[in-house]
Amino acid sequence: MLKQLLRTKPILEHSGSGLKKCLSAFDLALLGIGGAIGTGIFVLTGIAAATQSGPAVVISFIIAGIASAFAALSYAELSSSVGGSGSAYGYSYVAFGEFAAWVMGWILLLEYGVGAAAVANGWGGYFVNTLANFNLHLPAALTKAPILGGLINLPAFGIIWVLTILLTIGVKESARFNNIIVIIKLSTIAIFIALASMHLNTDNWHPFMPFGWFTMVEGGKNIGVLAGASLVFFAYFGFDAVSTAAEEAKNPQRDLPIGLIASLTFCTIVYIIVSALLTGIVPYTELNVPSPVAWALTKIGYTWASTLVATGVLAGLITVLLVLLYGLTRILFTMSRDGLISPVFSEINPDRQTPTKIILVCGLIVSIVAGFIPLGELAETVNIGTLASFIMVCVGVIVLRIRQPNLKRPFKNPWNPLIPVLGILSCGALMGFLPATTWIRFGVWVLIGIVVYFAYSMHHSKLKT
Repeated sequence: MLKQLLRTKPILEHSGSGLKKCLSAFDLALLGIGGAIGTGIFVLTGIAAATQSGPAVVISFIIAGIASAFAALSYAELSSSVGGSGSAYGYSYVAFGEFAAWVMGWILLLEYGVGAAAVANGWGGYFVNTLANFNLHLPAALTKAPILGGLINLPAFGIIWVLTILLTIGVKESARFNNIIVIIKLSTIAIFIALASMHLNTDNWHPFMPFGWFTMVEGGKNIGVLAGASLVFFAYFGFDAVSTAAEEAKNPQRDLPIGLIASLTFCTIVYIIVSALLTGIVPYTELNVPSPVAWALTKIGYTWASTLVATGVLAGLITVLLVLLYGLTRILFTMSRDGLISPVFSEINPDRQTPTKIILVCGLIVSIVAGFIPLGELAETVNIGTLASFIMVCVGVIVLRIRQPNLKRPFKNPWNPLIPVLGILSCGALMGFLPATTWIRFGVWVLIGIVVYFAYSMHHSKLKT
């Protein structure tokens, strides 16, 4: 039994996998930016400032960014040496064995699947509000899940299917679409930076750290800069989807590390600038609103800001959704190819060179969840899943340096094992600042995954002897 659980997958080149190799380093960088910049910058920045960090939300973003940077460097090493479309799942299969890989894959399904459904819910809300700005209104029954008194959240359901169809057409076409939308939302952010810079009032940065570093208050709620870092970490969620594109990159050994590091660096700089300006133009106590960036611009006299920011949010969330759905399909494709889920899902459409069946299945499931189930706080569990995957990747770097010291590593972390150890410690600390309810939900999800592994996956693995 133990031998089965620990069986590892050899490192193989999947040059004949059937997926189309067409993504450049530029495409991969914009894929990471598309996955990372969304609700976090337009919404989460204000909420974290008002409720947990104050103007020191800048430090929260820096802390979360540093933790993500350690993980990104570890991702870069494994993506250049191990490769494959499975991201942390594939790396775990090579480093730790099948059982750990399955658990990691199961966690990634939570990260990408629930994350996509949650983002679709958010996109639907902004879409309805944007229509209302133009005096257009959808029937209430088509904007709410049944449990909330409606029939279906049609905007959330519909946007998933639009992007699902786009993904079935081809990855290069999807990348072009992502690139265009990323440029639109970055233009929106640039306009905010330009306008806010002219109204900066440094008095609003005092007191700079009103909630301290970390405090647990009544009701089990955590506040402070470190708790804020755990919250804003959601803003970095998605950049790791770059690693799922390994088998569709033109030169993965070179381009994947560039895409990972470039996208994370760019996003971190943008988050720091926007959070500093946002808390500098209005008092942080006033930012606990659904759309703090739009509200802040209106406060300083730009009444057209709501429409501007709504455009940026809609564009931002579309690319986040696209990247999450893309990553989800590629991880499941790899798990199917390994036999851990039905092999039907690893079939490639010969004309489009995409795994059409798994794309359609993912679109169906995620659209149903987004359209009929209000996720609420369940979406917070995405953070802990992302942090767990980051830790696993960092540990994987250390393990493979010991087990396979002669493995070809086009990108190699300096000062090993310092970088991955710092990644483990920083991401582990951020997990520790998350509330107990998040840990409970996460534990339940992992237990369900373990049951599925022993019931099906273990007996159908391609490595079964």
